[in-house]
Amino acid sequence: MNYLFIILLFMNLFSNIIFDFKENSNLNNWQIVDDVVMGGRSQGNFKINEFGNGVFYGNVSLENNGGFSSLRYQLNKKNISSFSKIVLKVKGDGKKYQFRIKNKIQDYYSYVIEFETSKNWQEIELEISDMYPAFRGRRLNMNNFSSDFIEEIRFLIGNNKNQSFQLEIDKIYLK
Repeated sequence: MNYLFIILLFMNLFSNIIFDFKENSNLNNWQIVDDVVMGGRSQGNFKINEFGNGVFYGNVSLENNGGFSSLRYQLNKKNISSFSKIVLKVKGDGKKYQFRIKNKIQDYYSYVIEFETSKNWQEIELEISDMYPAFRGRRLNMNNFSSDFIEEIRFLIGNNKNQSFQLEIDKIYLK
Protein backbone atom coordinates (compact mmCIF):
# COMPACT_ATOMS: atom_id res chain seq x y z
CA MET A 1 0.00 0.00 0.00
CA ASN A 2 2.84 2.43 0.78
CA TYR A 3 4.38 1.76 -2.64
CA LEU A 4 1.14 2.76 -4.36
CA PHE A 5 1.07 6.01 -2.39
CA ILE A 6 4.67 6.75 -3.34
CA ILE A 7 3.99 6.05 -7.02
CA LEU A 8 0.92 8.30 -7.02
CA LEU A 9 2.85 11.05 -5.23
CA PHE A 10 5.70 10.75 -7.75
CA MET A 11 3.24 10.91 -10.68
CA ASN A 12 1.65 14.07 -9.23
CA LEU A 13 5.01 15.74 -8.67
CA PHE A 14 6.24 15.21 -12.25
CA SER A 15 3.05 15.15 -14.34
CA ASN A 16 2.56 18.04 -16.72
CA ILE A 17 -1.17 18.35 -15.88
CA ILE A 18 -2.12 20.96 -13.29
CA PHE A 19 -5.88 20.48 -13.76
CA ASP A 20 -7.98 18.85 -16.48
CA PHE A 21 -11.67 19.60 -16.06
CA LYS A 22 -14.24 16.84 -16.51
CA GLU A 23 -17.98 16.58 -15.76
CA ASN A 24 -17.21 14.90 -12.43
CA SER A 25 -14.20 17.05 -11.43
CA ASN A 26 -13.77 17.59 -7.71
CA LEU A 27 -13.98 21.35 -7.08
CA ASN A 28 -13.18 21.19 -3.34
CA ASN A 29 -9.79 22.89 -3.74
CA TRP A 30 -11.17 25.67 -5.96
CA GLN A 31 -12.26 28.85 -4.17
CA ILE A 32 -13.63 32.24 -5.18
CA VAL A 33 -11.99 35.26 -3.53
CA ASP A 34 -13.59 38.59 -4.41
CA ASP A 35 -12.99 42.18 -3.33
CA VAL A 36 -15.70 41.70 -0.65
CA VAL A 37 -12.78 40.75 1.64
CA MET A 38 -12.00 44.50 1.64
CA GLY A 39 -15.54 45.87 1.40
CA GLY A 40 -16.07 45.66 -2.38
CA ARG A 41 -19.16 44.39 -4.18
CA SER A 42 -17.82 42.13 -6.94
CA GLN A 43 -19.24 38.64 -7.21
CA GLY A 44 -17.53 35.69 -8.85
CA ASN A 45 -18.90 32.18 -9.29
CA PHE A 46 -17.48 28.86 -10.40
CA LYS A 47 -19.14 25.75 -11.80
CA ILE A 48 -18.70 22.83 -14.17
CA ASN A 49 -20.81 23.28 -17.31
CA GLU A 50 -22.59 20.67 -19.44
CA PHE A 51 -19.40 20.14 -21.51
CA GLY A 52 -17.31 19.30 -18.44
CA ASN A 53 -15.39 22.59 -18.43
CA GLY A 54 -14.82 24.87 -15.47
CA VAL A 55 -16.57 28.24 -15.81
CA PHE A 56 -15.43 31.28 -13.81
CA TYR A 57 -18.06 34.00 -14.22
CA GLY A 58 -19.67 36.94 -12.49
CA ASN A 59 -19.52 40.70 -12.18
CA VAL A 60 -16.75 43.07 -11.15
CA SER A 61 -17.91 46.21 -9.37
CA LEU A 62 -15.89 49.30 -8.46
CA GLU A 63 -18.31 50.16 -5.62
CA ASN A 64 -16.79 50.57 -2.14
CA ASN A 65 -13.24 50.58 -3.56
CA GLY A 66 -13.74 47.15 -5.11
CA GLY A 67 -12.65 45.98 -8.50
CA PHE A 68 -11.63 42.32 -8.70
CA SER A 69 -12.78 38.74 -8.63
CA SER A 70 -10.48 35.75 -8.45
CA LEU A 71 -10.55 31.98 -8.58
CA ARG A 72 -7.85 30.06 -6.75
CA TYR A 73 -6.80 26.44 -6.73
CA GLN A 74 -4.57 25.02 -4.03
CA LEU A 75 -2.69 21.95 -5.16
CA ASN A 76 -0.25 19.56 -3.59
CA LYS A 77 3.32 20.77 -4.03
CA LYS A 78 3.98 20.42 -7.78
CA ASN A 79 7.46 20.13 -9.27
CA ILE A 80 7.68 22.35 -12.36
CA SER A 81 11.47 22.29 -12.77
CA SER A 82 11.30 20.43 -16.11
CA PHE A 83 8.94 22.97 -17.67
CA SER A 84 9.20 26.58 -18.85
CA LYS A 85 5.56 27.36 -19.71
CA ILE A 86 2.07 27.08 -18.31
CA VAL A 87 -0.56 26.48 -20.97
CA LEU A 88 -4.17 27.54 -20.48
CA LYS A 89 -6.79 25.99 -22.73
CA VAL A 90 -9.57 28.56 -22.33
CA LYS A 91 -12.48 30.23 -24.05
CA GLY A 92 -12.91 33.79 -22.87
CA ASP A 93 -15.04 36.83 -23.44
CA GLY A 94 -12.51 39.15 -25.08
CA LYS A 95 -11.36 40.56 -21.74
CA LYS A 96 -7.94 40.68 -20.09
CA TYR A 97 -7.23 38.38 -17.12
CA GLN A 98 -4.31 37.68 -14.85
CA PHE A 99 -2.89 34.24 -14.16
CA ARG A 100 -1.08 33.99 -10.84
CA ILE A 101 1.02 31.35 -9.12
CA LYS A 102 2.52 30.91 -5.67
CA ASN A 103 5.42 28.67 -4.90
CA LYS A 104 4.28 28.54 -1.24
CA ILE A 105 0.67 28.97 -0.17
CA GLN A 106 1.67 31.02 2.88
CA ASP A 107 3.49 33.67 0.79
CA TYR A 108 1.65 37.01 0.88
CA TYR A 109 2.52 37.77 -2.77
CA SER A 110 1.86 35.99 -6.06
CA TYR A 111 3.69 35.86 -9.37
CA VAL A 112 1.57 37.43 -12.11
CA ILE A 113 1.22 37.44 -15.87
CA GLU A 114 -1.62 38.92 -17.93
CA PHE A 115 -3.33 37.31 -20.90
CA GLU A 116 -5.98 38.39 -23.38
CA THR A 117 -8.91 36.18 -24.28
CA SER A 118 -11.02 35.83 -27.37
CA LYS A 119 -14.46 34.34 -27.75
CA ASN A 120 -12.91 31.22 -29.30
CA TRP A 121 -10.97 28.37 -27.73
CA GLN A 122 -7.31 29.24 -27.28
CA GLU A 123 -4.20 27.54 -25.95
CA ILE A 124 -2.37 30.39 -24.28
CA GLU A 125 1.29 29.74 -23.47
CA LEU A 126 2.63 31.70 -20.51
CA GLU A 127 6.38 31.89 -19.86
CA ILE A 128 6.90 31.05 -16.20
CA SER A 129 10.10 33.12 -16.02
CA ASP A 130 8.12 36.22 -17.15
CA MET A 131 5.85 36.06 -14.09
CA TYR A 132 6.59 39.00 -11.80
CA PRO A 133 5.91 39.28 -8.05
CA ALA A 134 2.97 41.45 -6.97
CA PHE A 135 0.86 42.12 -3.91
CA ARG A 136 -2.50 43.95 -3.94
CA GLY A 137 -1.97 45.14 -7.49
CA ARG A 138 1.52 46.50 -6.91
CA ARG A 139 4.63 45.07 -8.48
CA LEU A 140 7.26 44.14 -5.88
CA ASN A 141 10.98 44.84 -6.14
CA MET A 142 11.92 41.16 -6.30
CA ASN A 143 13.07 38.76 -9.00
CA ASN A 144 10.64 37.06 -11.36
CA PHE A 145 9.50 33.52 -10.57
CA SER A 146 12.37 31.04 -10.35
CA SER A 147 11.22 28.27 -7.98
CA ASP A 148 10.99 24.59 -8.87
CA PHE A 149 7.60 24.18 -7.18
CA ILE A 150 4.11 25.70 -7.11
CA GLU A 151 1.34 25.22 -4.55
CA GLU A 152 -1.35 27.57 -5.86
CA ILE A 153 -2.70 28.93 -9.13
CA ARG A 154 -5.19 31.75 -9.54
CA PHE A 155 -7.21 33.49 -12.23
CA LEU A 156 -8.04 37.14 -11.56
CA ILE A 157 -10.03 39.78 -13.38
CA GLY A 158 -9.68 43.40 -12.35
CA ASN A 159 -9.57 45.86 -15.23
CA ASN A 160 -10.51 49.03 -13.31
CA LYS A 161 -14.09 49.04 -14.61
CA ASN A 162 -17.51 47.62 -13.88
CA GLN A 163 -17.96 44.56 -16.07
CA SER A 164 -19.43 41.11 -16.32
CA PHE A 165 -17.05 38.29 -17.19
CA GLN A 166 -16.91 34.63 -18.17
CA LEU A 167 -13.86 32.43 -18.61
CA GLU A 168 -14.36 28.78 -19.61
CA ILE A 169 -11.42 26.55 -18.67
CA ASP A 170 -10.76 23.13 -20.18
CA LYS A 171 -7.22 22.36 -19.06
CA ILE A 172 -4.17 23.86 -17.37
CA TYR A 173 -0.85 22.13 -18.01
CA LEU A 174 2.91 22.57 -18.14
CA LYS A 175 5.06 22.58 -21.24
